[in-house]
Amino acid sequence: MSVPADPPDPAALPDHVDVIIVGAGLSGIGAGCMLRRRCPDQSFVIFEARDRVGGTWDLFRFPGVRSDSDMFALGYSFRPWQDSRAIADGASIRDYVEDTARAYDLDGKIRFGHRVRSADWDGGTGRWTVTVEDGTGSTKLITCRWLSVCAGYYDYADGHRPAFPGEDQFTGTVVHPQHWPEELDCTGRRVIVIGSGATAITLVPALARSAEQVIMLQRTPSYIVSQPTIDPLVGRLPRWLPGRLASWIVRWKNILTTSASYRFARRRPEAMKQLLRRGLRHALPEPYDLDTHFTPPYQPWDQRLCVVTDGDLFRALREGRAEVVTDRIDTFTPTGIRLRSGRQLDADIIVTATGLALRTAGGIRLSVDGAPVDPGHSVTYKGMMLCGVPNLTMVIGYVNASWTLRADLINRYLTRLLRHLDRHGYDYAVPQPPPEGATGRPLLDLRSGYIERADGVLPHQAGRAPWRIQQSYLREVWPLRHGPLRDRSLRFGRVRARTSGDHLRPAGAAKAQDR
Repeated sequence: MSVPADPPDPAALPDHVDVIIVGAGLSGIGAGCMLRRRCPDQSFVIFEARDRVGGTWDLFRFPGVRSDSDMFALGYSFRPWQDSRAIADGASIRDYVEDTARAYDLDGKIRFGHRVRSADWDGGTGRWTVTVEDGTGSTKLITCRWLSVCAGYYDYADGHRPAFPGEDQFTGTVVHPQHWPEELDCTGRRVIVIGSGATAITLVPALARSAEQVIMLQRTPSYIVSQPTIDPLVGRLPRWLPGRLASWIVRWKNILTTSASYRFARRRPEAMKQLLRRGLRHALPEPYDLDTHFTPPYQPWDQRLCVVTDGDLFRALREGRAEVVTDRIDTFTPTGIRLRSGRQLDADIIVTATGLALRTAGGIRLSVDGAPVDPGHSVTYKGMMLCGVPNLTMVIGYVNASWTLRADLINRYLTRLLRHLDRHGYDYAVPQPPPEGATGRPLLDLRSGYIERADGVLPHQAGRAPWRIQQSYLREVWPLRHGPLRDRSLRFGRVRARTSGDHLRPAGAAKAQDR
């Protein structure tokens, strides 16, 4: 009598899939949904090192964590954000990503607790061989046709944490926002938040609701702009229009407004400064020194503008629950921090909101036919592929707008490439490097500290297309969604017999263009 075979384990790893997606955050879930929608015949799996969907919005759990882009643009184009809040808390964003994954039946595609350690492209077979490690430390090899890295560009393991003089003297608690202890209670405590970026701007008013005193200690100010939690247009349009159309209109209104604001700041920085100062002058209590505490030594959008929701930071300052101090740290002391000016700041808790540490491709060790690829010395093609590396896309969002706007474009572009390969019988697509001497520009067009520290970590871009990120959704949306796939800088090819070590000889150009 035969014994019936056990049913297959839905969580078991396949030996081969068409596409491997790395990361189950906004970008990775978006990639899976796009494959479901546009390439239903492609098999894929999503590897997520954490135990939940959400990526950034599951990692960061410090008080007040929220979006700093409006949700109508941060939400997916194919599944609009339906909440009335334009600025949402981290938990709501994670729920939105999880609900989207469920709506597109991605639950069975995600392997939680699995980290991609390395990937080697084999030109002889036209496949990636990917090493995946599970939570027990065991590894398995899986091959794929295309590798889609949706792990962002910062290190989930550790944020940027400079060493401060005398820190071992401090008798209180020191915490980095990226690793906020769930049990940490700031009620009735004196808190110093070191930093002036988006995290600090978010933390200070949230902590001020219950702490005895909160001081935001900054070395250099940031530009700050206030934004309402509820978009004024959201409450009006649904009276006359269906919900989905209303969301589409609000989304495009916000995209156009953000784009216009950025262009205005770049073309007329002094005028933009005056507009920002005017808003601050009305919001801040007297006698705050605007020049010292809220006027950075750089132009608007040299670094990201920080968003204050409903003026919560300014309200905390007016009510005396928070204070901004601009100075340099001399040393930590047993009871707090002594500044270069000689002032002593007492604290029970010190929060080091000192920024992010960056890495490329989720820290995956990449190689092509056994030769290591150094992303930090590579050049990107259209800000999504590495020159000389076949069948690999990386999601890199905008620095001046919603991350998801560009993630959607890249994920859709990938489906166009996959369909183009199938239509013309190609096995690979490999971008070619720009002319010699055309490279050397940073990948991200900002002067933020976390980007400047990443020199040699992030890839570079050239000064012109197609090796440059336009940093403009309006300029990229048509070319990436509908423009020709073939150009002189992207070669398509078929796997052939190995001759003289040349595994990536391009096939003839296709006459038709996949749109």
